[in-house]
Amino acid sequence: MTFMQSLQAAWQRNASLVCVGLDPEPARFPVHLRGRTDAVFEFCRDIVDATADLVCAFKPQIAHFAALRAEDALERLIAHIHAKHSAVPVILDAKRGDIGSTAQHYASEAFDRYRADAVTLNPYLGRDSVAPFLERADKGAILLCRTSNPGGADFQALDCAGAPLYLHVAETIARDWNGNRNCALVTGATWPQELGRVRAVVGAMPLLVPGIGAQGGDLEAVLEHGLDTSGSGLLISSSRAILYAGDGEDFAIAARAAALQLRDAINRQRQG
Repeated sequence: MTFMQSLQAAWQRNASLVCVGLDPEPARFPVHLRGRTDAVFEFCRDIVDATADLVCAFKPQIAHFAALRAEDALERLIAHIHAKHSAVPVILDAKRGDIGSTAQHYASEAFDRYRADAVTLNPYLGRDSVAPFLERADKGAILLCRTSNPGGADFQALDCAGAPLYLHVAETIARDWNGNRNCALVTGATWPQELGRVRAVVGAMPLLVPGIGAQGGDLEAVLEHGLDTSGSGLLISSSRAILYAGDGEDFAIAARAAALQLRDAINRQRQG
């Protein structure tokens, strides 16, 4: 099953547009896990097991693991998801983008080493910098478009022949780069009007939407502007609000409750 097929199935099976970001920060782990040799894996595994039936995807952030010298934990975590929750796709949040053989190696890292189903990418070096990812028709290429951070406007909002640069990026990817129908875009919840402009030019292409919760994105506005014509098409990402919903031994139960609350809030808006 391709990434897109797996994503669409998860949307329907779990009635969920929630993507749980896996961004381990050991200082915020429950006390009983701190100092344990395999704490990073154990923490993330328990979050995954508690929420897998409530989400459409998991999104581990590679820098959070690499900074802790925990790449082996990331490999084992993705293997665990594939083994125990094989119907839930895994997005490696790496924001790769480079040229020549380096791009080939980054694609191999994401898809062959870590066995991710999709990866986030930076398209601003041009098509050749992401071509090795686009060529993997069974995998997902999720490209930055209008990011949620305040500084994103420094370049993404620049006027280019009467339209902002991010909109040209969206149009180009939808028109020219998506021959294998494996592309999606990153569009931040903090800019719902701009999210709507992206949706208007890309049709039903999936949109990964960070920025709900800690970054202040408005859920109702995201759904108003971002849903496709079928009432789906979004991966609404939440990390800290779910991961650190509790700080005791029942942290995974608290994470499940937070994921369920977000999923149900989304569905009430969708059905309303």
